Amino acid sequence: MPTNSLLDKLTGLRSRFEEVSTLITDPAVIADQQRYVRLTKEYKELEDLMKAREEYSNLLSNLEEAKTLIMTESDPDMKDLAREQINECEARIPQLEEEIKIMLIPKDPEDSKNAILEIRGGTGGDEAALFAGDLFRMYAKFCERKGWKLEVSSASEGAVGGFKEIVCSVTGTDVYGTLKYESGVHRVQRVPATETQGRVHTSAATVAVLPEAEPFDVDIQEGLIKWDTFRSSGAGGQNVNKVESGVRLRYPWKNPNTGETEEILIECTETRDQPKNKERALARLRTFIYDREHQKYVDDIASRRKTLVSTGDRSAKIRTYNYPQGRITDHRIGYTIYNLPAFLDGDIQDCIDHLIVAENAERLREAEL
Repeated sequence: MPTNSLLDKLTGLRSRFEEVSTLITDPAVIADQQRYVRLTKEYKELEDLMKAREEYSNLLSNLEEAKTLIMTESDPDMKDLAREQINECEARIPQLEEEIKIMLIPKDPEDSKNAILEIRGGTGGDEAALFAGDLFRMYAKFCERKGWKLEVSSASEGAVGGFKEIVCSVTGTDVYGTLKYESGVHRVQRVPATETQGRVHTSAATVAVLPEAEPFDVDIQEGLIKWDTFRSSGAGGQNVNKVESGVRLRYPWKNPNTGETEEILIECTETRDQPKNKERALARLRTFIYDREHQKYVDDIASRRKTLVSTGDRSAKIRTYNYPQGRITDHRIGYTIYNLPAFLDGDIQDCIDHLIVAENAERLREAEL
């Protein structure tokens, strides 16, 4: 893209930035929480673009001035300074152009949201449950590195360890935009502890990452919710066993795709505090409905993209963890590394970075930037 064309595109956004700057101070807009949140996010994105525009414009001006100085100045020291400035500008301008192009790609509005992380053991029986437990620990370590808060909402343990199913909420900065690349089937190849012949077995676990719905994203008629309470079972001390802190909600939901009414059943036993469990169950209900109602949006993205990066296709095999070779392979982008222990200890950012680069490259092609 010609340099002036990129600058023209940025200049054209100034009027929208000024408009949004005014709107977010309007009391009527502030009173409309859904609109206000949307506009404040747009303001932040436009503000970053305006800062990039100012730097870009200054670099272009400085480059032109330095080139003119080289042609007109006779003082050798001044010419040396001009050459130094030319080198600095010519090194920074291409970098900034790529940064701006990525910033100009329309962002997925879901990316800044918190997420619900669901991990389920798949084919492989007890070994699949153990692997689901390994994946949970991997994500828990990753969240710790990112400074995110991970809370378990519900869990069903495997017979020999791990989890048949575990559901967590993850809160922090740009959680969904980072973890969405993890949705899909994760396959493990290793010798199970129960295998006496030393043969390598293959099993799998499914990971689903859903954007957590805000209270105003979905319309829930709380009067239709039927609540039950029960005593939690398992570890946790006498209080958990004797006090009815576990909650179960039933909610009749009309499926917009079929027109039929389905009953949604959600349980939460994570804390000893019944009101907190109710709050978490409601959050999961909002997310479940939001995810189902927005599946068409996810499907549209998947159909438009040629790659499987972050399409939300939860049936696609995305990654293999090979223990004998100490290898991880992400099949979407052909990414292979041989640091399995570190990866399972939460060191997964490099893989996610490669997936982000692959997705941005495709989105740049689609946007023809």
